[in-house]
Amino acid sequence: MDVIFTITLTAHILVGLSVIGLVLMQHGKGADMGAAFGGGASGSLFGATGAANFLSRATAVLATIFFLTSLGLAYMASKQPTTVGGSVMDAAVQKAPPTTAPAVVPVPAPDGSKSQDIPK
Repeated sequence: MDVIFTITLTAHILVGLSVIGLVLMQHGKGADMGAAFGGGASGSLFGATGAANFLSRATAVLATIFFLTSLGLAYMASKQPTTVGGSVMDAAVQKAPPTTAPAVVPVPAPDGSKSQDIPK
């Protein structure tokens, strides 16, 4: 099960990066208006109009694959084996209670000492 999860996760990451790249390669609706005023933005990697169908279809296919891998990863994560006992607190590490320091017994000062005059 770990191998399938790793393959699905790797495909999910690669498809996600591919969707990002395809979306960034597409030009927006306002790009043609800039070319009309001499911006020169109408020329692209795939030509002025030929890339719209290819890029939009490739984006739709990769988005569908991304959605399916997301569902697959969510399903695999929900089916992870649980511990017997069913409680999170059962798996918690038990700490020993803190030890208390022994009480300090005041030692009486010898006669004639000024230590009793010091306020506490």
